[in-house]
Amino acid sequence: MSVKIATWNVNSIRARADRIEAWLLRSDVDVVAIQETKATDENFPWELFENNGYEVAHFGLNQWNGVAIASRVGLDDVERTFMDQPHFGKTDDAVHAEARAIAATCAGVRVWSLYVPNGRSRNDPHMAYKLQWLDVLKKHAADWLQADPQAQIALTGDWNIAPRDEDVWDIEKFQREELTHVSEPERAAFRAFEEAGYIDVVRPIHPGPGTYTYWDYTQLRFPKKEGMRIDFILASPALASRVTDAIIDREERKGKGASDHAPVIVELD
Repeated sequence: MSVKIATWNVNSIRARADRIEAWLLRSDVDVVAIQETKATDENFPWELFENNGYEVAHFGLNQWNGVAIASRVGLDDVERTFMDQPHFGKTDDAVHAEARAIAATCAGVRVWSLYVPNGRSRNDPHMAYKLQWLDVLKKHAADWLQADPQAQIALTGDWNIAPRDEDVWDIEKFQREELTHVSEPERAAFRAFEEAGYIDVVRPIHPGPGTYTYWDYTQLRFPKKEGMRIDFILASPALASRVTDAIIDREERKGKGASDHAPVIVELD
């Protein structure tokens, strides 16, 4: 039996509830890792998923960030945040860690939904926070593989990093203006996961350039094809060997009320 796992930054789950429900029916995914729900647990639309046969776990603290996993193939061992997840500008890690990471085991796969912090600018304090956040997660991810080389792990989500020059529509502009997402420290943080053994399982099937997952709402970026590739599914080696197909659902970026991100899907044997 094949299993489809997706990741999607929906940019407000309540604002896009109708589109999300229609997409679930159209895409027929088994598991979807969701980012930027912009909802608390109290106002999260649980029934949207439950009425369509999905169990769902959500982690949301306010109107910002928020991550979820919806599954129709099991949802076990839910974990909100990872151990020692860094925080920004607060004094207590356990209490003030932002809602940026949630995990669950679905059909034997440990799925992480990750909303990596945006560095804002190369010299902003949020950049140091972003790099620390990634470094702590990478150390855990490396430990998981060292403990069990056959582990089935999917690190999915909005990474807010474009690892290669081809992953943005104009790398010269990004470097000239010293924009985020393409700086060497960010790219090194992404490479560290690959060096730990995780594999970008979508790029071999959908190589660049011009293969994007995000288009800003401003300046007509989508019709101009001025996008970025910042949403990824990094798989452990054992899981990567099961990937038979991948889709970047660019169609879902079209039309009224679309998220600025496209869903990314992998199919496993």
